[in-house]
Amino acid sequence: MMNKQDIITYFFENDGDIPNNILPVVIYKNALQHAVQKDLEVLFCQNGWGNNWHDIILTEDHFHSNTHEVLGLKSGQARLKLGGEKGEIVTVEKGDVIILPAGVGHYSVDNSIEYQFVGGYPNGAEWNLKFSLKKEDCSSILAEIASIPLPEKDPVFGDDGPVFEYWK
Repeated sequence: MMNKQDIITYFFENDGDIPNNILPVVIYKNALQHAVQKDLEVLFCQNGWGNNWHDIILTEDHFHSNTHEVLGLKSGQARLKLGGEKGEIVTVEKGDVIILPAGVGHYSVDNSIEYQFVGGYPNGAEWNLKFSLKKEDCSSILAEIASIPLPEKDPVFGDDGPVFEYWK
């Protein structure tokens, strides 16, 4: 299991444009060092986080209002902005895993294609793509985000994963 110093959390408030979530973003640094399975897609699928993809991250701030998301960095290094305009720029490296609650804004700040993430969603959910509360029905989006249940399993560690210490 991971040491506390290998887990980073960020809390982001609704900024009027990006809704974010009362749940924190959880980042596992070098998660694969601690996981039995070293293939991110297989690992995520074993823990019920399916509908996987392999790609870079959009360079435009966006969020998903209908599902949580896991991003595992398969190769390279990436700098992402999390949490909207007032959020944080984070640098992730190969083997790092980011668990994003529904509604949290994210985008790539680098104009790079020198990295690749594996993404996934609890129970293989079909994700939507939203760009701003100002362009959508704000109240229905906020209600949708609030209604998303906690995942059944941590995408990396399954039933007893550390995400459940932070997502209550």
